[in-house]
Amino acid sequence: MKKVLIVGAGNGGTALLKLLDQTAMFQIIAVADIDAKAPGIKVAKERSIPTGTDWRAFISEELDLIIEATGKQEVLEEIRERRAANTIVVPGTVAQMMAELVKDKETLIAKLKSETARRGLIFNSAHDGMIVVDEFAYITDMNNSAAEMIEVDKEEVIGKHILEVIPESGLPRVLKTKQTEFHQELKLENGKKIITTRIPMMDETGKLIGALAVFKDVTELVKLAEEITDLKEMRIMLEAIIHSSEEAISVVDEHGNGIFINPAYTRITGLSEEEVIGKPATADIAEGESVHMQVLKTRRPIRGVRMKVGPKNRDVVVNAAPIIVDGVLKGSVGVIHDVSEIQRLTNELNRARQIIRTLEAKYSFADIIGTSEEITVAIEQAKLAAKTPATILLRGESGTGKELFAHAIHNASDRKYNKFIRVNCAAISETLLESELFGYEEGAFSGAKRGGKRGLFEEANNGSIFLDEIGELSANTQAKLLRVLQEGEIVRVGGTKPIPINVRVIAATNVNLEKAIAEGTFREDLYYRLNRMPIYIPPLRTRKEDIPALCQHLIQKLNQDYGRNVEGVTAAALDYLLSYDWPGNVRELENVLGRAMIFMKFNEVVIDVHHIPPLDISREAPSFHKHEKGLEIRSLREMMEQYEAKIIEQALRKYNDNKTAAARALGISIRNLYYKLEKYGIAKKSTQ
Repeated sequence: MKKVLIVGAGNGGTALLKLLDQTAMFQIIAVADIDAKAPGIKVAKERSIPTGTDWRAFISEELDLIIEATGKQEVLEEIRERRAANTIVVPGTVAQMMAELVKDKETLIAKLKSETARRGLIFNSAHDGMIVVDEFAYITDMNNSAAEMIEVDKEEVIGKHILEVIPESGLPRVLKTKQTEFHQELKLENGKKIITTRIPMMDETGKLIGALAVFKDVTELVKLAEEITDLKEMRIMLEAIIHSSEEAISVVDEHGNGIFINPAYTRITGLSEEEVIGKPATADIAEGESVHMQVLKTRRPIRGVRMKVGPKNRDVVVNAAPIIVDGVLKGSVGVIHDVSEIQRLTNELNRARQIIRTLEAKYSFADIIGTSEEITVAIEQAKLAAKTPATILLRGESGTGKELFAHAIHNASDRKYNKFIRVNCAAISETLLESELFGYEEGAFSGAKRGGKRGLFEEANNGSIFLDEIGELSANTQAKLLRVLQEGEIVRVGGTKPIPINVRVIAATNVNLEKAIAEGTFREDLYYRLNRMPIYIPPLRTRKEDIPALCQHLIQKLNQDYGRNVEGVTAAALDYLLSYDWPGNVRELENVLGRAMIFMKFNEVVIDVHHIPPLDISREAPSFHKHEKGLEIRSLREMMEQYEAKIIEQALRKYNDNKTAAARALGISIRNLYYKLEKYGIAKKSTQ
């Protein structure tokens, strides 16, 4: 008789207790469970079987079998460590299977006796293979699963000896020993491996009436194990992908409780797994409604929801979608995008665009700041002009943004993918300007490059060329430019062969061209060629309502240049800026703001009145004339020209009429000096 200890007195342990206690071959020496009120403890006491809460007290070398029925792995491992060498430990799952198999045996025996007519239904409904033999080992019944595994016709094998069908069968041995054999491995003749349990069958008097073999094809188990392994590998791979993602991901179950987050989620929200897993979907929300709950309610995806999450109130955009398996809602998955990160990247992109210095136009109409009627009219005219091939003349005071308009016009035209060449006509000496604009042939002059050189007009072919300070061109260069506009071709310096070109000319000037025509310094025919599409850019004093927006834009630009973090200007400072007429226009405004930021302390983030350098508020706009106490007040332009003429005369006297030395001292080109001498009539005075 085998001595048995049952550890665990729950439902499974209780069933095993009742089953083994009825069998003469087993003696239950004790039942143990940490719960003294477990159902198995009560049954054991009723049957006078020793009980206890600590199974260790019943461990001895006399034990033949210990059945672990708690289902806890740690208990099973400890039993294996403490058992005697000759003691067999049966895990709870196996013990449960034993109980089920024995119950199946009893059920089969009962049905064989009382429900013979229903044997076929019972056998054929079982997925496991079943073979029944009589006391002499002849097959009396076999179900369809067994016939399929053995690959025989069950009608032909019934009545044959079991060894004729399965030569290695152990059923004859079970009939002889009357002992149940559990989970025996057997290889069939067709190569299949099965796990079989062989059970002797007795009648009510204990007489042997046959035996039953219940077996399962191991191939199915192996296949199932492989599928489980594949699923595990797929899950590990999926988790690795999600964990490596820079996008924050959170998953909730169908009840809205968190079941998974990735490291990016913790980084963005500042919440750990302990604060999210198992908690409601609203646990991470600082401001806004849970998109997970909306998805679970509507079973529809939601995109682009703005909210604040985590203890730091991070601004995020959330996309969420339902998880539906075979039509059943299993949960929701959400992807969180950090808006602050997107904003940082956007700022970096804008910064990169601003610092690029290539032959391409850098600005668009979006970079022209202002909503006043004056600037709006200019922008609309420029947009209209951009769609035509006509020559454009940008007019306005210095610092109003003529070059900005030129960039925007090129970028809005169909030439935007071609070159945009910028030329400041006043910055290049007269002797070089012609060769720079139109190029030169080899040997055209001393020092000319071998093979000649392409001019800026040729470089800009199929694109646009921006001629700033067009009023400063010499008469000879004006004539060549007129040929370009009329004929669409250029002739290099020192060359005779015309070169056709296709260039959009955008000219700009702050000079009164009509006055220059009257004075004979600018060609009238060139004026009419350039003035086909004139655009007047208003000065800042006529559109002061744009100053707040301009300040904000310029401060952002200066922040990048100076490495500061200034947020704006105070109301008092803005009023101070609005009270000034800004003769230097937007360029002067940028200069004033830049100087203010330079003198700010690093912990100050707002420009106040005391940061702004003194402005000459009393200076009048140059749009009127008046007499006060006998003093004639003329336009600022006329008064400045008069003062400039006096400075030039003083410089010439100081350097004994040496124009090169005077130009160097004044910081202007010699060509520009000659122009101003002619403009103010100083050259005539000096020769008289």
